[in-house]
Amino acid sequence: MDRIEKREFVAELSSVFAETSMVVVTRNAGMTVAEVTALRRKMREAGVSFKVAKNRLALLALDGTRFDGIGPLLKGPTALAWSQDPVAVAKVAVDFAKTNDKFVLLGGSLGSQVLNADGVKALSELPSLDALRAKILGLLNAPATKVAGVLQAPAGQLARVFAAYADSQKSEAA
Repeated sequence: MDRIEKREFVAELSSVFAETSMVVVTRNAGMTVAEVTALRRKMREAGVSFKVAKNRLALLALDGTRFDGIGPLLKGPTALAWSQDPVAVAKVAVDFAKTNDKFVLLGGSLGSQVLNADGVKALSELPSLDALRAKILGLLNAPATKVAGVLQAPAGQLARVFAAYADSQKSEAA
């Protein structure tokens, strides 16, 4: 990498840190190309970005951002994973670490809150953002459905009473 490429890389990583909500730091020493390809595929499917970064350049990009607390984790062969959905990045990283001994979680940062590996694992056990949205919509929709049912019931009963009254009037007239 020449100086221009390094500056562009630092600027790109800085913009990522400004926009994302969660960054996970991993160590992937000794992984084969096939394993890294499988990891990248899983990350991409979950909407997570994954990049192997030179630690010195990553530290320059972290400087002055809310993620600068993960700086001490950047030692040795590390890679960064990030996403707007904090649970998604944690889930993919933890799930892949369970199946591959060479992929190690070092920690991460949820905004300015620095997490150790156990914190990332705990975050991965939470429901995803989409699942939480679905639950909230279900909770909001259920009372409206019940209210509509309650409001329709008296009208139906009233209609049946009128129909019975009309039938009784017809039978009296005949």
